[in-house]
Amino acid sequence: MVPKKIAIAGGGAAGFFAAIACARANPANQVSIYERGPDFLTKVRISGGGRCNVTHACFDPRAMSERYPRGERPLISPLHRFSSSDTVAWFEEREVKLKIEADGRIFPVTDSSQTIIDCLVNEAEAAGVRLFSRKGIETVGRTADSFELHFARGETTICDRLLLATGGTRSTSGERIAQSLGHTLLPAVPSLFSFHVANPWLRLLPGVSVTDVEVSIPRTALRERGALLVTHQGLSGPAILRLSAWGARVLHGLEYEFTLRLNWLPDLSEEEIRERLRSLRESNPNRRVHNSPIASLPVRLWEQLALAVGIGPETRWTTLSRGQAHAFASLLRRTELPVNGKSLNKEEFVTCGGVNLREVNFKTMESRVTPGLYFAGELLDVDGITGGFNFQAAWTTGWIAGHAMAR
Repeated sequence: MVPKKIAIAGGGAAGFFAAIACARANPANQVSIYERGPDFLTKVRISGGGRCNVTHACFDPRAMSERYPRGERPLISPLHRFSSSDTVAWFEEREVKLKIEADGRIFPVTDSSQTIIDCLVNEAEAAGVRLFSRKGIETVGRTADSFELHFARGETTICDRLLLATGGTRSTSGERIAQSLGHTLLPAVPSLFSFHVANPWLRLLPGVSVTDVEVSIPRTALRERGALLVTHQGLSGPAILRLSAWGARVLHGLEYEFTLRLNWLPDLSEEEIRERLRSLRESNPNRRVHNSPIASLPVRLWEQLALAVGIGPETRWTTLSRGQAHAFASLLRRTELPVNGKSLNKEEFVTCGGVNLREVNFKTMESRVTPGLYFAGELLDVDGITGGFNFQAAWTTGWIAGHAMAR
C-alpha cells in the first residue's frame, strides 16, 4: 500500500478524532491537521461550562439517532459502528475516566475539559499526526488524483485525501472550500438558543428553575417537556434548548418573535388542578395562597402567577373566590408569553445547516461529488439537541472518516 498524504482542515473534536483514527489505522500515511486559529480544540475547552460534555448515556444507536433534528436517518448506521458506548471505551482505554450524571450527560470525572484536550493532543502526537495552528486552508485546487492546498502568504502543499472538519457554519472557510469542490450547502441558522422574554413578572425571577414544564409554540408542531430556567433575559434550560433545536428553521422564519405557551403542571389536567386548589382550601383555609404552591413549583414563581390573576399577597384560601381559582388553574396549565429574540447558548453555539447530506456517503464520510474529499462534524447538516449529542456526532463521523481515509 502506497503511503498517502492526508490533510485535515480543522483542529476541533471531529478533526482530531479523524486524524487519530487515520494515523492509527495506517501509520505509514502522513496525517496533518491545519487549524486556522491559535489553539486546537477550543470548543471542547468551553463545552459544558468548561467540563466537556463528552457524550450521552444513550447506548442504543437507533434511540441515539432520534436526538438529532437534522441527520437522524443518515446517522443510524454510523452510530451502530461507533456509538456512545464506543466513545466511553475509547477514552477509558486511554485512562480518561468518565461519569454519567443524573440527566444522562457524560463528563470526565475530573470535571475539566483539559483532561479531554490533553488526551486528544497526546494521542495525536503519539500517532505521529502533524499539528499546524494559525495555518488555515484558504482555497483548494483539484488535480486528477490529488488536492492542492493554498494557505496565506502564498504557501501551498499537495495531499491525496482531504477532510473538511471546520465546524459549524460560523466559520465560512469550510463552506467556501466545499462549494468550490462541487457541494451545495443548506443555509445556516442558529440552533440551541434561549428565548428573550420581556414579561414584567418573569423578569423578577432570574435564577428560578422548574424541573418539569411543557413548552410549546401555538400553530406549530413544536412541543417539548423538561427542566426550565428563568434568566435575566428570559427563558433557558433543557426544555427551551431542545425546542429551539427542533424548531431552528421554523423560529428563524418567524424572526424569533412568537408566543410561547407553558404548562407548569403537565401531569395534571385543569380539572385536577382545580381539585388540588379545592383541597388546599379545605385543609389549609387560613393559610396564605402565596405560601402554598402545588407540587414542586418554586414559591417565587407561584407568587408571581398568583399575582398575575389578581390574587394578592394577603389572600387566604378561605377567601379565594371561585373565579380566581378557575383563572389560576387556567394560567397554571396555559401561560402564554411573548418571545422577542434569542441568545445563543455560549457552551454549544450550534448551527443547523451545512453540507447537503445527500452528497455524502455515510459509510465512509466521503463526498459523492468529489472523490478523495471527506467530511466530519458540524460542517455537515447534522446537529443534535443539548446533552453531548453534537460531540458524539463529531466522534462518530470523525472515526468513520479517519478509517476510510487510511485505506
